[in-house]
Amino acid sequence: MAAAARGGTPRRKRILGFSGAAGRMDTTRTFRHQDYELRCTAKAVESGKFEPILIVSRQSWPTRPRTVLLKNGNYATRETAIDAARTQGIEWVSNFG
Repeated sequence: MAAAARGGTPRRKRILGFSGAAGRMDTTRTFRHQDYELRCTAKAVESGKFEPILIVSRQSWPTRPRTVLLKNGNYATRETAIDAARTQGIEWVSNFG
C-alpha cells in the first residue's frame, strides 16, 4: 500500500515461493510391457531431486494395480526418474510377472 500512496504500483505477493518448473505437479507416463501396464511417476522431493514411483497393472484378469517398491535413488530430472521406474518395472515383470 505504501508504494501506491507514493504514486508507484503496489508489489504483488506470491502465494508459493516456487518457480514455474519446481511448482509443477508430479509427472506420470504409462508404458506397456508384455501383458502389463507400467505407470511411472516422478515425485519431487527435497533439494530439487525426483523420486521414481511405479504402479504395475496386469492387462488381463486380475487387473488390480500394485505399487512396486523401487530401489532408493533421487534423480536430478523428472525424465531420469521416470526412465529408472520404467527400467525397474520391466525387471519386475521379468522376475515376478
